[in-house]
Parts: sequence; structure tokens; C-alpha cells
Amino acid sequence: MNETRKLKAVILDLDGVITDTAEYHYQAWKATATELGIPFTREFNENLKGVSRMDSLKLLLSQAETPVNYSDEELVRLADRKNKLYVELIETITPADLLPGITKFVDDIRSAGLKTGIASASKNAIAVLTRLGVMDQFDVIVDVTKLKNNKPDPEIFLTAAAELGVKPADCIGVEDAASGVDAIKGAGMFAVAIGNAAHFPHADIVLSSTTELNFLKLAQTFEG
Repeated sequence: MNETRKLKAVILDLDGVITDTAEYHYQAWKATATELGIPFTREFNENLKGVSRMDSLKLLLSQAETPVNYSDEELVRLADRKNKLYVELIETITPADLLPGITKFVDDIRSAGLKTGIASASKNAIAVLTRLGVMDQFDVIVDVTKLKNNKPDPEIFLTAAAELGVKPADCIGVEDAASGVDAIKGAGMFAVAIGNAAHFPHADIVLSSTTELNFLKLAQTFEG
């Protein structure tokens, strides 16, 4: 263990960690696929988790029975259409949609005097956090529109650390997607994964759900 590191910040993904908007994404992609006459299943939807909107659209179009070619303008229009459907769906989110254990976990981090950040690929992160009533619980929300690279590239986590004014080695990152965990590790941070351990060979700790998030235990493991 590196004796010089000291826990100063916890940086969290949004979807699947703070709240689960996966169902809304699924419904919006499903509607988009139906309009285009492309088959779309929950199983295939797993491939889109943690992936940018445009890359998700390209994956979806690759499922067309006959190859399709769209201009860049048409691709942007389709991606915007999906986002409009998604935004309509997330307008129903309330604080009751916070995942179990998250409120206490974030409270404990802040009570300990540590900083908090959000590193989400979602361009709707601020809208979602506002509806959840937790915008004031995070010191930094990375503006994904200003980034060059998507997860698993570490740019989003490195940006969060820089904006928080802390070294990456002094941060814990929390994710629910393998690409996100790879981004955390690529940034040189301690990685906590939420989900099935088989999916996260590179995580430092894997918890089966957010209910297992315990700040004191995590801090002890980090500093150990």
C-alpha cells in the first residue's frame, strides 16, 4: 500500500449508483428502435450501459437486419430524439428514486469533511440530481460535454479530481459498469464496484448493492 495517500474525496457515477435511470434509458432506446424497425431486447440494452449516446445509437443501428447508412445530421437527429424521450421519462423522478443506502453514504462522506463529485456520462446529470433533491450534496459535477474521451478512458475521473483540487490517488471512485471501473483504475484511484463480482476483475472492492456502501469501512480499507 502507498503510505502517502490520504482519502480526500469520493467520486460517484450517477446511473446505477445514485439512482437507477437504466429503465428510462431502456424505454427510450426501445421506442427509438421500434420506430426504426430494429429489434431491441433488454439483453442487448446491457451493451449500452455506460456508453455515450452517439456510440449507443451506432450499436443499435448495427442490429438492423439490412445495413443502414445515415448522414451525421440524421444520426444527431436520432440521438436527440432518443434523448427527448428520455428527458420526458426522467421528469417523473423524485427523491424516492435514490438508491438504498446512498443518502447515508453521502452524508457520512460530507460529515467526515471529504469532497464529493459526480462523474457521469449522462448529459442530463444535473436535471436528474435536481429532481432527486441532492444537487447540493456534490461539490463538482463533471461537464461531460467538455470531455474528449468516454469511459473506459480515465479523463472524466481525472477531471473530477482536478476540479475538486485533490490528487487522484487520494480519491475513491464508485461505479456500476466495468468500463467505469476501468476508468477509475486508469485514473489511479481506488475502485469500488456495485454489482456482480464476476463483472469487475479490476475493482478493489465489489459490493452487491448500494445498501452495502459503508463509508467508515471503505475509508479504513482505503487507508489500510
